[in-house]
Formats: sequence, structure tokens, C-alpha cells
Amino acid sequence: MLLQRYLLVMLAMIIISLLAGCCTASEEHKVEKVASGYQFTEGPVWTPWGTLLFSDIPANRIYEIGNGRKVYREPSGQSNGLTFDLQGRLIACEHANRRVTRTEKNGSITVLADRYQGKRLNSPNDVVVKSDGSIYFTDPPYGVDEKDRELDFQGVYRITPNGKLELLIKDFNMPNGLCFSPDEKRLYIADSSDLRHIRVFDVLKDGTLANGRVFAKVGQGGVPDGMKVDLKGNLYVTGPGGVWVFNPDGKHIGTIETPETPANCAWGDKDGKTLYITARTSVYKVRLDVGGRPGR
Repeated sequence: MLLQRYLLVMLAMIIISLLAGCCTASEEHKVEKVASGYQFTEGPVWTPWGTLLFSDIPANRIYEIGNGRKVYREPSGQSNGLTFDLQGRLIACEHANRRVTRTEKNGSITVLADRYQGKRLNSPNDVVVKSDGSIYFTDPPYGVDEKDRELDFQGVYRITPNGKLELLIKDFNMPNGLCFSPDEKRLYIADSSDLRHIRVFDVLKDGTLANGRVFAKVGQGGVPDGMKVDLKGNLYVTGPGGVWVFNPDGKHIGTIETPETPANCAWGDKDGKTLYITARTSVYKVRLDVGGRPGR
């Protein structure tokens, strides 16, 4: 009898320990509101000069916060995903203009991609730059009327360092957020359809992708959206209820709960340990023990 009681107590302690280990990140790290009053925030990126840029898609603006708050670019082409190239120039997926652009140091705009094989892109959504200077982006059909679509697929593309546009993958239902693993041997891509999963691909030496497989899946009530990876290879995916965190093996290890449904996230601050989160009408931040690479 005593042995049974002892075993029951030990089992209860193990269960409590496991539950404690599965607590959400928000119980350990406070999520703070940085700014609010926007229409739909997206595409955050930490700038080389130490501020945060993000898109407000319906407002047709890119905002900058850090030293106060100001409009960085208007009109923005209803930009969505933002990042910086190796020369510190802003790369933007312009939702309304159906193109990927680069903002030059003098403020002029260079179109990097707007057509594939003569046909207009759908609606470039999110973007990431590899260490060799190549640019990877997703092209779902958000906001494009069926009659205006010229491509019959939703692709993932690469712009090579010499400016050539290459189609990498065309079997996604709704390609969305994407990011590289720290060693750039993997590329993670969200499928924001009812599949609700993240796929991972091996990145070959020539920059193409191979061996695509399902890496993880978010729960009911939403879809995976923007994402970032930390220096240990953990993946942070905006989804239902907050930012879902997966280890490199695809195991869900926690969720950073947010007051509003998040759309994207980015590493920032000098040490790269602050995760900035765009969530509907606001921007939030949370300090974490492990950070990532700001601006990437």
C-alpha cells in the first residue's frame, strides 16, 4: 500500500514537472506593447541603424519606430515582408504592385522581380536574403482577383546575385513566411492554407531546394504565417494564439502568447535577443534568453 502511494506521488510529481516544462514563454518573459493604432501590421525588420521598420498593409505605409515614430515610406505598394540585402538596402514584397523591390540609398526604387516568364507575379508576400546575396520570396495570391491572375500556381522563387529570377517550388497551396536555419542548410516555408503546416527543404550548393517534407504543424484556429529562427535553430512561427516555438526536430516546445493575433516577427536590439512581433493593430516585443540575427 505504501509502495502504491509512493508511486502515485512520484507519478504526480513527474506530470507536474512535465506540465511546468511545457509552459508558454509568456509566463516567463513579459510581452510588451511597443506601438499601436495601425490597421494591419506585417513584415517587421531591424534596421542597420538600430530601429524597427514594419509594414501597415492597408495604410500603404512603412513605419519606423525607435527614435519616436515616423512614416518611412509612403506609398509602400502595400508592402508586406521586408528585409535588408548585404549592402543594407531595404528589400520589400509589394502586395499591391505585385513585385519585389529594392530601395536604393538615395531613396529611388529598383524593381527586382515582377514577372515570371512574361507573366505577372501573384502577390509577393515574404522575403529572406541568403549570405551569398540571393533573395528568396513567396508568391501567394492574396488580394488578387481570380480574373487578374496570370500564373496558375503559387510559387517560391529565388533572385540570384546576378539578378536572375528562378522558380524553386510551385506545389504550395498558400506559401507565406520563410526563413533559413542558422547554417543556411535548411529553408523553412509556411503553408498558410487549411494544411496549417510548415515545410522544410534542404538548400543545395547551387541555391535550389530539395527533399521537401512537413516539419511541423500549428493547431486549430489559425495558420502559420511569418517566422524567424534563433541561433540554436529553434523556429518561431506566428500562428493561432501567439508565436509557436519549435525545436530543430519539429517538436512544439512552447508558445509566446500575444494579445492580438500575430502575423510576423523579427529579431532586434543590439544583442538580438528581443523578438518584435507585428500583430494586427499593434507591435509587441519580448526579451528572450536566446536571440537571432537582427535584420535577417
